[in-house]
Amino acid sequence: MRLTADTTTDRHVEDLVREHLPLVGHLVREMLGRVPAHVNRDDLTSAGLAALAAAAKSYDPTRGTPFGSFATVRIRGALLDELRGLDWASRSVRHRARKIETATAELTANLGRTPTDTELAETLGVAVAELHSAADDVQRAVVLSLQGFAAGTAEDLVPDRAQGPEELLLHREKIGYLHQAIAALPERLRNVVESYFLDERPMAVIAAELGVTESRVSQLRAEALTLLRDGINSQLDPDQVVGVDRPEGCVARRRAAYYADVAARGDLRTRLSHTTPLGTPTRAAG
Repeated sequence: MRLTADTTTDRHVEDLVREHLPLVGHLVREMLGRVPAHVNRDDLTSAGLAALAAAAKSYDPTRGTPFGSFATVRIRGALLDELRGLDWASRSVRHRARKIETATAELTANLGRTPTDTELAETLGVAVAELHSAADDVQRAVVLSLQGFAAGTAEDLVPDRAQGPEELLLHREKIGYLHQAIAALPERLRNVVESYFLDERPMAVIAAELGVTESRVSQLRAEALTLLRDGINSQLDPDQVVGVDRPEGCVARRRAAYYADVAARGDLRTRLSHTTPLGTPTRAAG
């Protein structure tokens, strides 16, 4: 068989891909260690392999850049693109979250209780089904933020460099504050959070144990997550805490008491005890 230039090039590309397959696995594993657990390994691996093949085809050895370095940049870029597609916390979702939180706080203050879905939907001028859809999007965004402690972008989830000592310390302290914020929740909200997120129990089971509807459990879950986020922000970034319309009202007083309780639950030493010096959970933290 006569070899042509195209045949030689194809074989060279194939050799580059085969030789650097472990690079894709390494970069995927590295990224999985920095993102929430819901990110699918197979999806990232597929994106990485496609990027490796594209890099092999476009590689120009005359430029003096080692192929490994060239491919690494391409693969990481493809993995980030894949994460962007999974990034639920878009601006529109966060905007809807703020509107729902504000309306809920106002109605709670006016009614003296948590509003029903119908009352909240009427206040927002949307159908109940649309409210549920928005709540689901917000729920995923909040959970993603809690799991990854990110501002809502793929770039924040996966930094290009390892965390420095100050960043790692802040990351560990955030995890510690999360534990304190959960412990400071009112008993019913704490039970919902621990049952749903930590024990991964079905919502129907939680509802049956509490003697309420699944819709009510969903409301309690959303209320708890709002408190958790603001409880952590009250200690680390007070400007991000969502305010209420009546700073002197009962809702504001209850929130202030909750923030104080979060702060009193421990000190830097106890917060850091939930993670190892490398930022991984300790056995005691579960």
